[in-house]
Amino acid sequence: MSVQNFLSAATGIAVVFALIRAFSRHNSKTLGNAWVDITRITLYLLLPLSVIFALFFVNQGVVQNFSPYVLSDNLNSSAQLIPMGPVASQEAIKLLGTNGGGFFGANSSYPFENPTVLSNFVQMLAIFLIPAALCFAFGRTVGDNKQGHTLLWVMAIIFVIAAATVIYAEYVGNPFLSDFSASSTINMEGKESRFGILGSALYAVVTTAASCGAVNAMHDSFTALGGMVPMWLMQIGEVIFGGVGSGLYGMLLFVLLAVFIAGLMIGRTPEYLGKKIEVREMKMVAIAILITPTLVLCGTAIALMTDAGRAGVLNPGAHGFSEVIYAFSSAANNNGSAFAGLSTNTLFYNVILAIMMLLGRFGVILPVLGIAGSLAMKKTQMSSSESLPTLGPVFIGLLILTILLIGALTFVPALALGPIAEHLQIWLAA
Repeated sequence: MSVQNFLSAATGIAVVFALIRAFSRHNSKTLGNAWVDITRITLYLLLPLSVIFALFFVNQGVVQNFSPYVLSDNLNSSAQLIPMGPVASQEAIKLLGTNGGGFFGANSSYPFENPTVLSNFVQMLAIFLIPAALCFAFGRTVGDNKQGHTLLWVMAIIFVIAAATVIYAEYVGNPFLSDFSASSTINMEGKESRFGILGSALYAVVTTAASCGAVNAMHDSFTALGGMVPMWLMQIGEVIFGGVGSGLYGMLLFVLLAVFIAGLMIGRTPEYLGKKIEVREMKMVAIAILITPTLVLCGTAIALMTDAGRAGVLNPGAHGFSEVIYAFSSAANNNGSAFAGLSTNTLFYNVILAIMMLLGRFGVILPVLGIAGSLAMKKTQMSSSESLPTLGPVFIGLLILTILLIGALTFVPALALGPIAEHLQIWLAA
């Protein structure tokens, strides 16, 4: 598992650098050596950072040993088996590599895995650290730091709006479980009391904006709208910071789409960083952007149409639908978090979700590499008055609208059947 955590992260970064080199090179038939890239990324980036973060987590109280499990008496004077193991080192690469999962069943809500408010903050920082840094690396590699800043602004704006929405929804809570007094409206169901609404809601947005399945609260216990936002962040391809490497190359796909659409609308040459965006590239962009929505929606339909799929749904109605589509959104986008009211430990879900993970990962990587190869062979054109500016507030707004538009057209009908319907049912009946 440790090897896979490192290789998965290194692969995403290697792929995005292949795409970045395509913009910085011209008339080139090569994009670098994948084995050299993965080796350097692992040895010079992931390993040193993992050591630093692991030592910090140990300092905060995260378990790091090779001891056998400990049998202890709890406060009720009953026996409790406490797992031991190399938790801190696993936590470091799980978070830095946006791999997700947890050593303990309760994941990052468990005190031995996430002991303090400070460790909780640093875990969120670790998830976003490399994806944010790659925006700066992109700007430096293509020779224009502002290009990287533009992408970072887009990510930050959408992230802040998403986080504010979830925090607001959880503070408003469920009208059936409150008397609307100042202290009872918040929704604490499924949350660790050490972190509260703010720490739990923020962690949920961070872990689903990035392709990291680490959680410190039960997303299934969030309010309808509070659970919808993390679900939607996965469904748009986890491009808001996103996984290490995968978030940036996903965002660059939307950049190419925005440039192409704007060029057609205003009669300017569709080009980005001096590379013309033509039909061949746009076909691969369309494949890369649509592959995961196709997997999510088709997988959800198959699950709801078959007895084996419906057997895992433990909650009826709109919330049960949300649990199913969340599972496929998480699997196809390689996230790993879940609405745990869905019983997925069955042959049907183990097989179909594994297929979704495989196709979702490589179904995007292959066209991205195809785009990189096509752009690398093109000459770099000097920008002119006919070129669309890809800096400043106007392009930031255009890129945000492109992301929202694709997300709306693809998933709003499905979200209307799940979390939106559930929200309306609850508040209209209150």
